[in-house]
Amino acid sequence: MIYLDNAATSYPKPEAVYQALDAFARTSLANPGRAGHKMALAAERALDDCRHLLNQLFHGKGPERFAFTLNCTDALNMAFKGVLDEGDHIITSDLEHNSVSRPLRAMEKDGRISLTRIKADSDGYLNPDDVRRALTPRTRLVALTHASNVLGTVQPIAEIGRIVREHDLLFLVDAAQTAGVAPIDVQEMNIDLLAFPGHKSLLGPTGTGALYVGPRITPRAWREGGTGGDSASETQPRELPHFLEGGTPNVLGVAGLAAGIRYVQAQGVEQIHARENELIERLRLRLEAIDGVTVYGGRDASRRVSTLSFSAEALPAAELAGVLDQAFDVAVRPGLHCSPYIHRALGTLPAGGTVRVSTGPFNTAADVDALASALTEILG
Repeated sequence: MIYLDNAATSYPKPEAVYQALDAFARTSLANPGRAGHKMALAAERALDDCRHLLNQLFHGKGPERFAFTLNCTDALNMAFKGVLDEGDHIITSDLEHNSVSRPLRAMEKDGRISLTRIKADSDGYLNPDDVRRALTPRTRLVALTHASNVLGTVQPIAEIGRIVREHDLLFLVDAAQTAGVAPIDVQEMNIDLLAFPGHKSLLGPTGTGALYVGPRITPRAWREGGTGGDSASETQPRELPHFLEGGTPNVLGVAGLAAGIRYVQAQGVEQIHARENELIERLRLRLEAIDGVTVYGGRDASRRVSTLSFSAEALPAAELAGVLDQAFDVAVRPGLHCSPYIHRALGTLPAGGTVRVSTGPFNTAADVDALASALTEILG
């Protein structure tokens, strides 16, 4: 199988991730913080080690500010439902994944918040001035994706962060498509809440993610329960990260995530980004030579991650992806990619969406050439 669906989840993982999962499951898979024996202490150290790696990678204000979650969706819900109050106004965009759009829209429909959705331009980029113009006296939060999971376009987060901080508001960034493949500095970018998965470009297993909570925020608890370290308190202990981590965490997954982060650090975020983008630009040139194929999104490789969407006049996206899978053993992602607002703006909703191709650190030029050759054969 030629796997080109890394925007959904990365595959394969580095060998070190598989080894870490196997070794931890066999020797250290106890309940962290719930006992004083060696295995429980080893499990607690695994969580602490991963928090330190995340704090280094994203330049956080402290490792305790990274609360582990099930995935990026979990982290986003933790942020929205822990921070927003009745009557708040939120600014978001039409680039967002449903993990941002749905919880905010549900709160809006319930009459709890008001919502402004700014529009990306024809190349898939947001204008920071549109954020400034959308501000109201009731604005509390600006919540934006760092990179579109449909177009791969990287947004001007640092510039938007400056605007948000100038107005003493909160800034949430969905880094589902950029954590591990684009530089992120939560302090320089004025990010108060950073949500990200562990299973995409951080190269960890599924079932992992985290929410960074900056020092300007005191959220409400997302879930309440056992924390191990403090069993006497009648309510959730206020100290981070335990305040946001009720219940037994996915310590096995976190051990694998730590191995993935170490691999990313050793290879270099910028170097991984450059290699992946080189492949996607190679594919773009091949696709643009095929009659009847439309490629979406801006062409500036320095403002993109390695995700590309296209459509073909001859076949709907789902049918084309099915042929690639069954006849050519190539895995891509057709459809709306859980991002209906940007597909509506592109005109690909209700037409069935696009075919999305996303390279990862282990793809090769031969992989994208094989896809391009298959598409030429199918559509030529």
